[in-house]
Amino acid sequence: MQDLPHHYRVSASAEGANNVIVSSDGLPDLETAGPPEFGGPGDVWSPETLLVGAVANCFILSFRAIARTARLDWTTLECRVVGELDKIEKFNQFVGFSVRASLTIPNEKDRKKAGVILEKAEKYCLVTNSMKAESHLEGEVVVE
Repeated sequence: MQDLPHHYRVSASAEGANNVIVSSDGLPDLETAGPPEFGGPGDVWSPETLLVGAVANCFILSFRAIARTARLDWTTLECRVVGELDKIEKFNQFVGFSVRASLTIPNEKDRKKAGVILEKAEKYCLVTNSMKAESHLEGEVVVE
């Protein structure tokens, strides 16, 4: 692992009502739009589904790292996440994430160890631990 802090750079652009293109150096572009719940088309990823997907992805990657350190043999891990969005005071925000994980292991003797590692994966997932991270806008308006 590289020394902290790490910096992840992503850009997004859109023309008028067209879908948003999300980009990061060395990665394929990702087309996004609002979700159907907010009038979007529902046929591409949205910021909301990306966030919930990031929780599921981070959970599995956290589990993988912890299991490797603990030398747990495992076969498959499936993770389904439901993110609940609601209005709190005047703002829409995610109020919770329900994570359902199904882990397959080859040895019964590792059942307890596997359960502990699943719990640690939830506890140490950096995405869910970062949900209230500070955001700062530097805005610029350009006139044609």
